[in-house]
Amino acid sequence: MSERLPIVVRNTRPEDFSDIIALTKRVYPSSLPWSETQLASHVQVFPEGQLVAVNQVTGKLVGMAASLIILWNDYDLKGNWREFTAGGMFTNHDPAAGRTLYGAEVMVDPDERRRGIGKRLYEARRELARRFGLLRIRAGARLRGYHRYAKRMKAEEYVIKLVRHQLRDATLSFQLSQGFHVLAVVPDYLGHDPESLGFAAVIEWLNPEVAGPEDYAKHNSRVLR
Repeated sequence: MSERLPIVVRNTRPEDFSDIIALTKRVYPSSLPWSETQLASHVQVFPEGQLVAVNQVTGKLVGMAASLIILWNDYDLKGNWREFTAGGMFTNHDPAAGRTLYGAEVMVDPDERRRGIGKRLYEARRELARRFGLLRIRAGARLRGYHRYAKRMKAEEYVIKLVRHQLRDATLSFQLSQGFHVLAVVPDYLGHDPESLGFAAVIEWLNPEVAGPEDYAKHNSRVLR
């Protein structure tokens, strides 16, 4: 791993929007970037859930994470990204009834990967779940490397090999190292993504300060091994 960057993780501000949009274009060159309208909605409905990582020396924005709170029972386990995020606007944010922090986005500057930025963002997201007393974090992990294996195996087989450390995926393997487990594999989670071909793994982290034995029992019964 390269030397860690001296970064600070803080809440997103309106003046960060242009840098986030530029970062999105670099990370997802074939997809539409976040819009200022979407980013403004995120900050309005759940400012605590929007995070950026900034290089303390240069002031450069090098990563971001976007989250909202949802009532999981309102959704299908195999729903897509647009359903879980209200088309990227987060207007379905439900802090009154929801117990699940939904991770809608994490991005790291491609030139600064493997320097501890992703870990800091995930630490901040876990702290957010603890601060709000939430049961869990769930997200759709796009299968970034699946396009290289799609002709040889189904997406479920690809994920099982990742879980068993027989293959490595730049996104999901990192998330597994951060304490997440795979609950399911879903098609059509992301449209027009040439790397994942639309496939994602539904991942979960349980908050040990809140989860009880019954929650771990349900979790373990769903985990893809």
